[in-house]
Amino acid sequence: MNRLILVFLSFLFVFAEFGSDALFDNIFIYKYTLITNMPPKAVRTVKDLIYWQYAKLIAESAGYGKTKNYGFIMDRFKQLKNGEIQWSGSIREYIKERERPSECIYCGSKESLSTDHLIPKSRGGPDTGDNAVTACKRCNSSKGDRGVYERYGVESRNELPRIVEEKYLKLIYTLHEKEGTLDLDVKNLDKLCKICSLGSLCEETALTVYCLESILK
Repeated sequence: MNRLILVFLSFLFVFAEFGSDALFDNIFIYKYTLITNMPPKAVRTVKDLIYWQYAKLIAESAGYGKTKNYGFIMDRFKQLKNGEIQWSGSIREYIKERERPSECIYCGSKESLSTDHLIPKSRGGPDTGDNAVTACKRCNSSKGDRGVYERYGVESRNELPRIVEEKYLKLIYTLHEKEGTLDLDVKNLDKLCKICSLGSLCEETALTVYCLESILK
């Protein structure tokens, strides 16, 4: 089905379920994120951005995809932020991975499989199951020692496999929690920019998924 038709139908669903105010919010957020490749203004801190990305994963699990129902995503984002819902545990992720035990998590290949550390061990990533996925040697090699978002790029961030991003966001959350940077907001991003190696990828100082990887060694 044409993407524009899907977007239109998602707007109709939002209107029917939540009313006109939610519909206008949905349209605004859609246009804003489409044009800027950045999260909406309600996402103000590193922690907010992690929750925003995770809210999109919840939407994908619910059958909406990561970009088609921003009203639903915003609702789940607020619930995550307020502690009304929690993200899934490691056991659930393990079970989902076991549904695809013998193929690359990125491309689906069943040949030359290896273990990919989402946060490379060379950059401080732990050698644990929570930081590992099955990947073919080609995908593993192309990722190298880059973070997951750096490898995909900000414009393709929504193409990340769900299991990969679920695991990765939790790892990134823990790192920022240890560094005390979870609550850094858009006005204090310079503290991350000073230690970030991805500055050449940013067109301006703004809160993007690259900020999440700024603390990787």
